[in-house]
Amino acid sequence: MEGLACRKRKNDYIDLMTTNKRTLVLWLLSMAICVGIGTGCSTVPVTGRQQINFVSADEEMKLGLTEFEKMKKETPISRDQNLIQMVERVGKRIAAVARPDLPNAQWEFVVFENKEPNAFCLPGGKVGVHTGIMPIAKNEAGLATVIGHEVAHAAAHHGAERMSQAVLLQSGGEVLGVGMAGADSRAQAVASTLYGLGSQLGIALPHSRKQESEADQIGLIYMARAGYDPQESIAFWERFADFNRRSGGATPWFLRTHPLDETRVQQLKTWLPQAQQEYRTAKGGVAPR
Repeated sequence: MEGLACRKRKNDYIDLMTTNKRTLVLWLLSMAICVGIGTGCSTVPVTGRQQINFVSADEEMKLGLTEFEKMKKETPISRDQNLIQMVERVGKRIAAVARPDLPNAQWEFVVFENKEPNAFCLPGGKVGVHTGIMPIAKNEAGLATVIGHEVAHAAAHHGAERMSQAVLLQSGGEVLGVGMAGADSRAQAVASTLYGLGSQLGIALPHSRKQESEADQIGLIYMARAGYDPQESIAFWERFADFNRRSGGATPWFLRTHPLDETRVQQLKTWLPQAQQEYRTAKGGVAPR
């Protein structure tokens, strides 16, 4: 006959297995909510990717305009007229070809005194370029690579998509929390940890890298349509990769928000033939040099 101690261990094991199965089922359900709702609410220009987006264009633009005004008050603005004129000249050419994808944009180009090699385009057509990016950009084609990439983020509504994704991730966590309410604290902790790691490493970071690659692709087409040789984009990203190597501090690929530099360059080479055709069209059929 089965002793009391043996039956207790057996029952404890069954309870643990039941809890673990419930944890797994709820975790999978939560993740499914985050990645499986619908087939997408809108279509990304150039790439044609379907994306989930719960934020209206008007609301997205309002957030962008508010944030840009705040940045202009808090961050020193460059007075270098030559640099300002070059950024505006390149920016307007990129904006002209992006206008069909951002028809209501209120374009503005500002050069910020910031040593960090960066740039951005907020929803609504507000473009900021850091002075620190110019040594890497070197020329107008390099700058067109940068601005084209940033404008592509806005045209693809990547910011709104990230906000929508955050809502889904939060909803998935809430579903998991409700489902695990009756479980012991150990099971709740395990479920929460699994969900946090899974959503970050399995959804948020890969999606961020996908958006960056998509902005590279769209930006390449924009700069070509604006009359800038897309071959120059590869030279820019190679210079940027060299800067990153000299700066050190490499991050493992699965923890990165951006693709590896070598991956970016290889992807650009894959997209280059289409961009060169766009460039030839923009230049009136003249082959790129």
